[in-house]
Order: sequence, then structure tokens, then C-alpha cells
Amino acid sequence: MSWNEAFSRAAMFLSLLSGSIVALALVAQATLFGDNFALFALLLLPVVLFAGVATFSRLIQVNNEDAHWVVGMNRLRHKYLEIAPDFEEYFVTGSHDDAAGIFQTFAGDPRSNQFLHGFITTPGMIGTIVALVAAAFVAVAALRLGLSTPVAALAGAVAFVGSVGALAWYAYRTLIGLKDRLPPRFPSPGTEPPTDRS
Repeated sequence: MSWNEAFSRAAMFLSLLSGSIVALALVAQATLFGDNFALFALLLLPVVLFAGVATFSRLIQVNNEDAHWVVGMNRLRHKYLEIAPDFEEYFVTGSHDDAAGIFQTFAGDPRSNQFLHGFITTPGMIGTIVALVAAAFVAVAALRLGLSTPVAALAGAVAFVGSVGALAWYAYRTLIGLKDRLPPRFPSPGTEPPTDRS
């Protein structure tokens, strides 16, 4: 159900975004990119931006909920292997509840670049698009304030980088919060010692 909601929210946001782009194009054609176009964009883009931030936040929550359930399943598999260690060769998913065990259950490749991987996930893609909407809003606002086109473009670029950084920080902090709520009890061999289970 969570993943159905996540995909529905992402599709809803992208539909809103595409509809807004069409509306902006029509207004731009009618006003020849005049003051009325800028006013329309400054009214429309915050709505799209809000929907994008809300969608991104929910997608991060869904990912963390998924990781929460994976920790539980890994703990159950760990118990199975304590009871019947001979079955280990039949398990392809993780049996440890730390980051390495979760990564194994998700069938992730530890050799892949995790920073770049973040951008191809659904939250990463939506987050990048949200940052572009923020950049467009700032650039239009700068032009409306009478700044030159190069300065407005620079302001938009700064807004894009700042938005990507803020969204990435939010995702990271949320992930760290999950680790604090569910500290590993059965870490992978060679990692941190297990927490007290008493």
C-alpha cells in the first residue's frame, strides 16, 4: 500500500508539473513573456513547489518504512539461522540488521557509487525536479525585480544547488533517525559490536 501511494503521489506531482508547464507556455505565448507572465509564474510555481516538496517528503518516509520492515525481516532470518545454521546457503537476502544487511536484502551492489545511485531513485529524481522548480521560481522572481538575465540565471543556479543540498540533508537526517530508532542488534561480521539486547 505504501508503494502504491508513493507511485501515485509521484505520478500526481509529475502530472501537476506537466500541466503547469503547458499553462505557462500558453500564458507566455499570450503575453509575450511580459509582466503578466511573470506574475502568473510567481503564483503558479509555489503551488507546484509545495506539491513537489510534499511528494519528496512522503517518498522518503516510504523508503524509511520499507527499510524498517527489512530490518524486521533480517532479524527473523537471523533467528532462523541461529536455529538452523545449515540453511545459510539458501538465503540470498540479509540476516543482519545493520546497513550492510539492509543493503544485501535490497540486492544492492556495494561497488556502485551510492551518491550517484541516489539520483536515479524515485525520491532522487523527484527531488531533482523539485530543485529545478525552485530554481525557476527564483530566476523569474529575480527577473521580476529587475535584475539582469545573467544575474537571474546565477540566482536560479544557486537556488538549484541549495535545494538539492537541503533535500539531500533532509533525506540523510531521516535515515539517521531510522538508525537511532532501530539500532543494530545483529550487525554484520567485522562491523560494530551488537547493542545490549536486555
